[in-house]
Amino acid sequence: MEASDTYVILSDTLWVVLLASAPVLILALGVGLAIAFFQALTQIQEMTLTFVPKIIVIFIGLIASLPLIYATLSGLSDKVFDLIGSGTV
Repeated sequence: MEASDTYVILSDTLWVVLLASAPVLILALGVGLAIAFFQALTQIQEMTLTFVPKIIVIFIGLIASLPLIYATLSGLSDKVFDLIGSGTV
C-alpha cells in the first residue's frame, strides 16, 4: 500500500462522512434559521422554541435519509473490504 492509496481511502472516507451527514445538517440549519428569524420578528426568546422543533425535524430527517446514509456507508465499506481482501491494504 502506497501513500496515494491511503490518500484515496481517506478522501473517500471524508467525502462519505460529508454526504451522510449533509441531509440532517442542512435540515438543522434551515430550521434553526427559520426559528431565529421568527424569534427576531416576534421577540419571543423561549429556549424550548428553538430546541423542540429542531429536534423533531432532525429525527424525521434522519429517518427519511437513512437509506442514503446506509448506501453511502455500505459503498465505502465494500470498497475498503475489497481492498483488504485483495491484499493491497
